[in-house]
Amino acid sequence: MSLDGLLSDWITALREFSVEAVAVLGPDPFGGSEDREVVAVHPPVLADAAQALAQSRDFGAPWRDSDAPLVAWQHIAKSDQLNSSRWRMLWLAHGYQTVVRVEFALPAGRAFECFMFSPRELTDRAEAASLVWSAMNIWPLVKRAIAQARCTLSPRERECLVLAFQGLTARETAGRLGCTERTVNYHLANAMGKLRVDNKMAAIQRACWLGAI
Repeated sequence: MSLDGLLSDWITALREFSVEAVAVLGPDPFGGSEDREVVAVHPPVLADAAQALAQSRDFGAPWRDSDAPLVAWQHIAKSDQLNSSRWRMLWLAHGYQTVVRVEFALPAGRAFECFMFSPRELTDRAEAASLVWSAMNIWPLVKRAIAQARCTLSPRERECLVLAFQGLTARETAGRLGCTERTVNYHLANAMGKLRVDNKMAAIQRACWLGAI
């Protein structure tokens, strides 16, 4: 299933909680530590609002550096930052009142962030907790769809990076895959080129940021 189709089905399941929009932000693998990009948003008409959220510093690297919680629940219209936050104004303009955010941590202080938006205020913490539970349950499927949509690595390149991530040398990887060490190094070199890095460790890190590992 495509990423957009998966999010559409997820929103359908979340309708009982009055959730009508989902946005997923991820680290820009070729940007700075605070740079995020929109990985997916549904419905697509909310792309500009999701982009404004990605460009803001809300919930980004400073949030994580301050040991803030992995889950946030806000009534957008009542936020103290309303007057200075473009993304809040855009989501309010589309009729959304509440956002629940769940973070899925990645190496080197990066993260995927899932935002669920409702046109009404949630009544209590139990409703927000139900949304968090839903996000955690569906995340493995969403992450797999993200990797398929974002990653240009071939299956063999990804496999070599996964085994390198597990600590295997090129020789050990060759034995595992039934090929030569030279072939493994060829796939790793191709992966490093696609990920715009010059060493295996950096390639592994960026592959994680893309959701491929």
